[in-house]
Amino acid sequence: QVQLVESGGDSVQSGGSLRLSCAASASTLERYTIAWYRQAPGKEREGVACIVGLTGSTHYTDSVKGRFTVSKDNAKKTVLLEMNGLKPDDTAVYYCAAAPLPACNADAPSGIFDYWGQGTQVTVSS
Repeated sequence: QVQLVESGGDSVQSGGSLRLSCAASASTLERYTIAWYRQAPGKEREGVACIVGLTGSTHYTDSVKGRFTVSKDNAKKTVLLEMNGLKPDDTAVYYCAAAPLPACNADAPSGIFDYWGQGTQVTVSS
């Protein structure tokens, strides 16, 4: 059973930074691709970033390139999403998801991921 637990969501002003964490087991981080998705009110869930467990390869959706960084901390058994230069459009519930994929594309449909966390709220005010 794959369990994912997000944390780190908060309210910040435009231009601020946040670090989100997705806690998982060591085996999950080694064998699964972990992705971050977000969903704003009235909008579809969209991919943000992903990291492949086996290779560490990463991918980002265009709107966050250069501002967000996804990484793994194997010692802490977490996947991190460092978010800088936050904008009001980044406001959403952020979810991490896992699937046994050998590669990842942050723009992939959310339906390919098998396991999801409960989400953490990020609010960016102007």
